[in-house]
Amino acid sequence: MFDGLKDKLESFASDVEDDADIEAAEGEDATEPADVGVTAGAGEAESVSVDAGGDAGEPAAGPDDEADEGRGLTERAKLLATGKTVIDEDDLAAHLDELEFALLGSDVELSVAQEILEGVEANLVGQTRRRLSSTGNLVRDAVRESVYDVIDVGQFDFEERIAATEKPVVIIFTGVNGVGKTTTIAKLAHYLGERGVSSVLANGDTFRAGANEQLEEHADNLDKKVISHEQGSDPAAVIYDAVEYAEANDVDVVLGDTAGRLHTSDGLMDQLEKIDRVIDPDMTLFVDEAVAGQDAVNRAREFDDAAAIDGTVLTKADADQQGGAAISIAHVTGKPILFLGTGQDYDDIEPFDPERIVDALLGGD
Repeated sequence: MFDGLKDKLESFASDVEDDADIEAAEGEDATEPADVGVTAGAGEAESVSVDAGGDAGEPAAGPDDEADEGRGLTERAKLLATGKTVIDEDDLAAHLDELEFALLGSDVELSVAQEILEGVEANLVGQTRRRLSSTGNLVRDAVRESVYDVIDVGQFDFEERIAATEKPVVIIFTGVNGVGKTTTIAKLAHYLGERGVSSVLANGDTFRAGANEQLEEHADNLDKKVISHEQGSDPAAVIYDAVEYAEANDVDVVLGDTAGRLHTSDGLMDQLEKIDRVIDPDMTLFVDEAVAGQDAVNRAREFDDAAAIDGTVLTKADADQQGGAAISIAHVTGKPILFLGTGQDYDDIEPFDPERIVDALLGGD
């Protein structure tokens, strides 16, 4: 999953590390201090001792032209001790340009790519934020922190939200045709059931022929109840009936399917607005394919603009080499990714964990 993006991020980190090593070695040759010791553990300097004929922390004396040529080893050691990089900003700029092309090539949205670049530069040139556990490598930590910042947006614990909300909890699923909404509903019904949370399925997709049969097949497999009306019925009425059923039978969650639509489908968008008005759902989740990349990002933005969403589920994440949608959607919409679909079976759905994602991309403890 996301192997293409992982390779590109690791390549950037390795290239910057190599340049930093070369630069540090050149600085050591140029300054030739009498005694320099840097002891580092877990990617951070624990102690710095300098004895170059003067007070610790002061640059070694030398000709003016040598003093003007970059940072001396003493200054580099001081930067390392405070969690800062030892690579020159001018050298870093070239690598950042390469990283930008790599991110865009992985379908990362432009503004998100720029946000990542700014974060990487700030973390390398300035003090690293250290919100994640250290990998023991300054450059990888800087990239991890920056990627984490763009995907950890509005994150909340789905199960805790369900537990804290008055029952029945009503969740509506929306998105375009063919992205796996109905299968995602079945997976989440199974996911909730394994955690002792009961659910009823509601087929608000009264537009598509065969929608009732598809949802009923899943319900039979999972031993769940389906509320449905005939094709062409009012979707809001179907979901309302499902809520009534849940209240009467002490069911915890209503999972409501809706017709696949584009944000430009005025009639179908009117249906969503009516569901919002009549049902007032507790959550509206946008579903799309991770492999759709930039298209998924654009659709998420458009759906959120047309009818506000509370979070996203990305299907086919196991087949996504690029990772652009997973990196971009939360930042673009300001709403979290909650789940990833990772296969065809009912068990193949997992909560989206930003820290686990960045660890998978760049390594972690």
